[in-house]
Amino acid sequence: MRLIDITNSYSHLVAQQLSATDAQFVKVYSLGPTTVVYTQAPAHQEILLTNERRNILDAEIDYVLDKLCKAKQNEVDLVRGHHLAEVSIPMDMRRTEIS
Repeated sequence: MRLIDITNSYSHLVAQQLSATDAQFVKVYSLGPTTVVYTQAPAHQEILLTNERRNILDAEIDYVLDKLCKAKQNEVDLVRGHHLAEVSIPMDMRRTEIS
């Protein structure tokens, strides 16, 4: 697996997130057929994984958490839905910051 930064292809989404939420930092990545939106705010980090064809795999969540936050699934708030997974990490769980 490999995260590829595709933020430039989603400039409208990034601008919306920065203007309409408390986000201070937004990045969009491709993980093969899965799109990952990483958002950093003063009190939390959010990661949204979406895939149009299938549900998100545990291995994908583990990989993204390790690469972006150095966290484990049992350390974060995880909500799964149809073809998506949303991870919320409170400020006190932050281990690294992406720049």
